[in-house]
Amino acid sequence: MLGNIINQIESYNPNADLDIVVKAYNYAEMAHSNAQTRFSGERYFIHPYNVALILADLHMDVQTICAGLLHDVVEDTGITFDEIKNEFGIEIANMVDGVTKLSKVKYRNKEERQAESLRKMIVAMSKDIRVVIIKLADRLHNIRTLQYMPKEKQ
Repeated sequence: MLGNIINQIESYNPNADLDIVVKAYNYAEMAHSNAQTRFSGERYFIHPYNVALILADLHMDVQTICAGLLHDVVEDTGITFDEIKNEFGIEIANMVDGVTKLSKVKYRNKEERQAESLRKMIVAMSKDIRVVIIKLADRLHNIRTLQYMPKEKQ
């Protein structure tokens, strides 16, 4: 699976720092190695892998692809923002943090959720548009696998 991401990156950026992508891939795979699975029955790591593959298909830089691989690590595991920062640097850590913050707020109703989501997207775009692109790739993969969700969640 890693080879698919690497091949895609090499097709548009032959001088890319692939070591950091390999490191992020292995780190995310290890972080999500618990028994957590998706509704499809696949192991959870399939989701961040597919998010990263979408980002590579969009010809994003390696930092964004790494953040895509790591985007659920802080939210879904015991790994902290500081650990991501120490392993991958502040740029990648800030993108992971931005995606996590876009996911966190709970809402009273649909209108409030939509308004707050739009506000957060605008704030994220003003800081780093890549955060929004990662979140959109995240949502795209979730939509592609919607058939596995319970009907009430669809």
